[in-house]
Order: sequence, then C-alpha cells, then structure tokens
Amino acid sequence: MTPSADTSGHGTIALAPALAPLADSARPLAADLPPVDVCQIIESQQLNSFVIRLVAISWLVTFFDGYDLNVIAFAAPYLQTQYSLDHGALGAVFASGSAGALLGGLLFGFVGDRAGRRGAIVVAVGLFGLFTLMLAAADRTSELLLARFVGGIALGGALPLIWALSIEYVPTRYRATVVTLIMLGYGLGVCISGPLSIALIPRYGWQSVFIFGGIASLAAAVLVWYKMPESLRFLAHRGGDPERIARIVRRLIPERHFEPSQLVFAPAPTERSRGAAILFDGPLRYITPLLWLAFAASSITMYFFVTWGPIVFEQMGLSRSSAAWSSSFNALVGAIGAVMLMRFTDRLGPASLAVMPLLAVPLLLAIGLTHVTPTLFMAMTALMYLLLGGSHYGIQSILGVYYPTAERARGAGWGASIGKVGSVAAPLLGTWLLAYHVSRSPFVMLAPFPAVFAIAVFAIGVIARRRDLQATR
Repeated sequence: MTPSADTSGHGTIALAPALAPLADSARPLAADLPPVDVCQIIESQQLNSFVIRLVAISWLVTFFDGYDLNVIAFAAPYLQTQYSLDHGALGAVFASGSAGALLGGLLFGFVGDRAGRRGAIVVAVGLFGLFTLMLAAADRTSELLLARFVGGIALGGALPLIWALSIEYVPTRYRATVVTLIMLGYGLGVCISGPLSIALIPRYGWQSVFIFGGIASLAAAVLVWYKMPESLRFLAHRGGDPERIARIVRRLIPERHFEPSQLVFAPAPTERSRGAAILFDGPLRYITPLLWLAFAASSITMYFFVTWGPIVFEQMGLSRSSAAWSSSFNALVGAIGAVMLMRFTDRLGPASLAVMPLLAVPLLLAIGLTHVTPTLFMAMTALMYLLLGGSHYGIQSILGVYYPTAERARGAGWGASIGKVGSVAAPLLGTWLLAYHVSRSPFVMLAPFPAVFAIAVFAIGVIARRRDLQATR
C-alpha cells in the first residue's frame, strides 16, 4: 500500500467503510440529503476560528513542554553548586530527560492510536507538570534523575500527539506551517526559560523555576481536557458516536446545516493495521529510516546547545546572566528561522529543508576554527541558531505526514523517539568535551551532523517525487 491523501476524496486511507454514513444503520441516509464528506470539508476550509483556537491550545502545550524540559539548563549552574555535581553527573541528569522522551514518543504514540489522542495528551501534559514539580522537591541526585526520566516520558509523548491531532484539522497546504507554528511554542518556552531564571532564581532559589513550570503545565492539562477536540479520523476509524462527530464538524462549518447521517468519509479500500510494519510499507521503507536519521542528526546539534549552551557560553567568558540571555535570545532566533522556512516546506516539499543545515556547516567550522571577539562570537552563534533551529522545526513538521491516518500518531511518535537518540547523545557528548576542558572544538565536531541532515531530507524529497508520493492528508 502506498500512503496517499485521506481528505482529498481520491485514493484515501479508509477511516470508515467506503462512503458509509457515520450514523447508525437504523437511521439511513435520506435520498434528498446529499452526503457531506468530512475529509473534503477539512481540505477546502480556510484557517477559521476553530482551527486557530486548536492551534493556540496546542501552542500552549508545546510552550510548557519546551520550558519544562529545558529550564534545567539554566538552573544547572546552581544545581552544580548545591549538589557538588561534576560535568558527568550533570550530563546524566540532562540525558535522563531525553532518554525518557525517547521512550515517551513510542509509548504515547501507541496509546494515542488505541485510546484516543485527546485523552493521551491530557495524561502526558498532567504527568510532565507533576514531575516538574517533583524536581523542585528533589533532595539528591537520584531523585533528580528519576523526576527527569519519568517527566521526560510524558514530555516526549505529548509532542507527537499534538502534531498528529492538529494536522488532521487543517488543509494539506497549511500543514507544515501549522506544525511549525505549534512548535514555535516549544522554542519560545526554551527562550523564556533564561529570563525567568534570571528573575526568579536569585530571589526565590532554583526550585522556583520548576514550581512555576509544574503549576502552569497542570493548568494547561485542564484546558486541553475542556477545549481540545478528539481527532475526527480517530473517532470515525473507531466507530465513534455520530452525534459527537457531528458536533465537532459543526464547529468547523457553523454556517452549514446537516444531519449526522449525512456525514461520510471519502471512499478507500479497507486496510487492517499491521502495527509498526506499516511504517515500512512501500516507499516508507526508505522514507522512515531517512526521517529518523535526519531528526537524530538535527537533535544532536540542537540539544547540545539547549543543554550545555549556558555553561559553554559562560566558559567562553560571558557572565552567568549574559550566557543565559544569549542562550534565550538564540532560542528565539531559532524560532524566527522556523517562520522563515515553514511556507517553503508547504510549497516546495521536504527537499527545501536541506538548505539551512547546509549553510550551517561552514558557519560551525568558522566558529570553531577562528578566534573572534565575544561580540562577534555571539552574533555568529545567533546566526547558527537561525539555521539549525529553523531546520529542526522543519523536520518535525513532516515527521507524521507520510503515514496513513490509523498509524499517524505511531509514525510521528516513533520518528520523534528514534530521533531523540540524538538528544540523548548530545548531553553525553557535552559531558566528554567539557570534562576535557574543550572550548571551541564542539562547533567543529558538530559540523558533520547538519550535513547528514541535509542529505537525508534531500533524499526524502527525491524519493517522494519519483514515487509520486504525497503527504497523507
């Protein structure tokens, strides 16, 4: 089977029996009431208030996801002092969160495809709020490790579910843009970590940044429960209540009147899920490994600077507050890079993602091999974040789009989790480099990874074009 559109009305993945009404058979479709194709409604709509509200809620979740997972980088210098942590122990704390996130994408992707994406998102957001609070209460290194690991499971599970649910409510032409906008929340969550740490920690202690993040995340879980809809495709695929499906569709097209018995999904051959094997079906046997490789390579560079950036910048001669401000500003610049790239991805396809990482390679080498003033160094690292951050958001925007609906959350979850091998390796790489008092060479050692990323996404674009493979809708 070759994945193809499931909202265009042609050659789609079956979510319900072909053109079968969503209503019970006891309520047959009246002859004078034409069928209303839900997939076509989604594909032909503009970005209305319903979609904007959904994107805003998703953005809020990713904001606190980014904050909770990465604020520890700004608290790290204080943790080192209080717990007498060397670089190895601190690297283990960093890596434990990424290792948990790796597992979480696999676990929650499975739960989301089986039990519902909305409920799984609520559980994930609530859990990472709870375990962020537990970080503030940790008394020893082992408790830090445990709280980071379990919280990382929830953090890693939330993101692919958010992607999988959100893209199902927007037309194909906007999907990479919407996912990128949602992921900007993650980048801005990282960005705000620095200023908040500077404002809160000297006055209230390092625990304050975790208390803030934990409470805010629990509030976000409540918002998701009350305001976020379940996936229409999931409900239809699982034989959901036609009245519930109709209520959601009415929010998409409030100006149009219809009966639940009119709602249909476009015709498609019935396909029984084959579990993880579907991720390697047809052209996906090439695309899936390339997606994993690209995301892993991108994650190594991004997570090295997210976790060790404040400490590396401090060792480069910046003050602690200046290092925090610089790291936060760079995170914002990375989000700007994502905005610059997102419309190119929608219009030109995944091959357009190769440009930014290719430009980052000579820049990384220049930073590592030349001696520059602190001011020029900060400017060069900001440009580096622009390129690396934009491309990292870009690869996340296409992680799930090539998979059939029934396995989309699984596909995005596996992609995010396997890719997070890079985010686990990055803190450990930083541990080794800093343990040997290496300063600029991290930039040189990281340069090959954007090159690998660029080659992988270019290959995805070539394969998709040759096989006439379109993103799953």
